[in-house]
Parts: sequence; C-alpha cells; structure tokens
Amino acid sequence: MEQYQLAVKVRDTKGKEAAKKMRQQMDIPGIFYGADSKPVMVSFKDGELRRILKSAASKNIIMKLQIETGKGTDSKLVILKELQSDPLKDSYIHADFLEISMNKELTLNVPVVLINTPAGAALGGVLQMVRRELSIKCLPDKVVEKIEIDVSGLGIGDSLHVRDVIFPEGVTSNQEDHLTVAVVNAPSAAEKGAHGEEGEEGKEGEEAKAKEAEKK
Repeated sequence: MEQYQLAVKVRDTKGKEAAKKMRQQMDIPGIFYGADSKPVMVSFKDGELRRILKSAASKNIIMKLQIETGKGTDSKLVILKELQSDPLKDSYIHADFLEISMNKELTLNVPVVLINTPAGAALGGVLQMVRRELSIKCLPDKVVEKIEIDVSGLGIGDSLHVRDVIFPEGVTSNQEDHLTVAVVNAPSAAEKGAHGEEGEEGKEGEEAKAKEAEKK
C-alpha cells in the first residue's frame, strides 16, 4: 500500500471559536495520539489532506505525519483513524491520527468485492451480499484495499462464510468463522405468486374489455 506524507503544525488553541477561525483559513484541526505518545493537538491544510484522499484507493490510509514544532520536525507513522466532515459545505472538520508501528498488527475494516457469476444465477438464483466489509488483522505493510471473493461455485441455496474466504498472505480474519458473507437465494415463491395473480387479473381485465366492445 502506498504511503503518503502530511505536514502538520502543533497548535495551542482549542475550542469551537478557535476551530472556526482555523477553518476559515483552510486550516483543519486534528489530534495525534498513540499508545506510546502523548496526545498532540495539530492543524493541517485542507488541500493537502484532500489531495491524499483523492489519490488513495482505500479508506485505510497510512502516512508519515511530519509534525512541525518550534524545535524542528518530528516524523511519525500514523493511520488516519477518523475524519469528520461537513457534506453540505464539502469541508473537513477534524481528523484523528493514530500512531502505529510496523511491527504491530492493525485491526481494520476492509471492503468486500464479490467476483464472477454464481452457478445458481443460471437457474434464477439471486446473489445477496450479507457483509460489505470484513474485519482483518495484519501488519501495516500488509494492508489491502479490498478482499476479493470468488462466488462462481455457489449454487441456489449455497452460502459463503468467513471460514471460506481466502485471505491474502499476512492477512487474517478478526471475525467468527460461521458468519455469512454472501448467499445465493432461490427466486421468491411469494414473488412468483404475486406475478401469477397479476397475470390472471390482467387477463380477466382484457376479457371484460373485449365483451364491452362487442356490446357496442
């Protein structure tokens, strides 16, 4: 996974009014923290983070945070843990940067992508994705953008569970094996009945119209 760099500055102001003034200048407040580091309030340029997010293919973004202080610049490896934004104004409100270690596993949610067409689809089966994300554990250099799962072997009524997923090397599941990821459902009997009833009603309606036309 590509690694990015973001320059941030230590800030000593806090509170809603201070944050509001910062955002007016396109400076976004944030916080840096970690298991072995004291929390540090920082700020960064809106455009710089926006550039990173635009080029990143995953929401799990690992970056080097270049923290500018009065004594120089301190580099920290972090993951963007949380980003608050205002969708109406298309602006960022606050960001949390969590310090990580290349030797310690991360727990992340990664999108699921189902590939190929299930065998049951040819018989009218409908593929349903039950889980759109999976929780995984891996070292930072093993983080993946997505988990691709081949569903071509699923017939009608077949289910695919976490235990059936083939994870990339260095990646393990953080969820229970029995949880369902995807299933191929049979065509609904209720839908068939509804369609059949509609067909009969439509037929009776046409016959009534024809009889009325004959009387005229």
